Amino acid sequence: MTAVESRPAGVIGTGSGHRPFGARVMGFVALTKPRIIELLLITTVPVMFLAAGGVPDLWLVLATVVGGYLSAGGANALNMYIDRDIDALMHRTEQRPLVTGLVSPREGLVFGITLSVVSTVWFWTLVNPLSAALSLTAILYYVFVYTLGLKRRTAQNIVWGGVAGCLQVFIGWSAVRNELAWAPFVLFLVLFFWTPPHYWPLSMKVKDDYARVGVPMLPVVAGNQVVARQIVLYSWVMVLTSLTLWWPLGETSWFYPVVATALGGFWLKEAHALHSRAKAGITGPKLKEMRLFHWSITYATLLFVAVAVDPFLH
Repeated sequence: MTAVESRPAGVIGTGSGHRPFGARVMGFVALTKPRIIELLLITTVPVMFLAAGGVPDLWLVLATVVGGYLSAGGANALNMYIDRDIDALMHRTEQRPLVTGLVSPREGLVFGITLSVVSTVWFWTLVNPLSAALSLTAILYYVFVYTLGLKRRTAQNIVWGGVAGCLQVFIGWSAVRNELAWAPFVLFLVLFFWTPPHYWPLSMKVKDDYARVGVPMLPVVAGNQVVARQIVLYSWVMVLTSLTLWWPLGETSWFYPVVATALGGFWLKEAHALHSRAKAGITGPKLKEMRLFHWSITYATLLFVAVAVDPFLH
């Protein structure tokens, strides 16, 4: 019997008497991973402003936001259903609803499938078929390619698994234009190169958790110096890619590249500082790897705010 199999998930409080209605509602909400969805929507709505060249139809924005929440929520719930065995053994995830028994595995599976189906129908009827197809692709990719295919097999899991989240920019653009173009492709690449240096610092912090369950995140199979070097490499590519929205595409005014350069400069400063500390052999709290993780969220938020504001100055 493996370590993962030694502690079955969903064994605490499985009786209905131990699962109050209010707590169960919050458990289902937790299955959608609201904090992650918040970031996905931050990268979707600004692209709609860019696609519209100003303020998009607000009803369309609302429909896209609701559909995006349902779509990402369904994918996240299915991810938790599949990973409930290893979630039970990781300190970071041991209180998730499917581990504690607040939501049963069957309920989690049905909930995830239902949200996925409803979100696809929602996009198809209230937005357009292209957005529905992209949303469904993101769900299937996250569940089958990342969670079932990559996560437990390769240290490149988060690199290619991040594609599912990157598709949100295509959904935002297609919701307005009903087509794809180079501008959302650039922003797709920005998020693609952003994902590894965003997540690897967190993985460095909790690498013992991942090692315990046999998930080969890069910090588990490589030393801090190697991981930090990869973070620097991806960071440079991300920052340079972000500027191509201004040149050579010419999709923005002066505002976006100024903001992108300032944000990217601070990011590179933090990335190189992390690499210097790792190269010096610093470990533990003094490595300060979470500084870059927290900044990465601020970076993405402010960069996409600049994407939304720029059309009014263009």
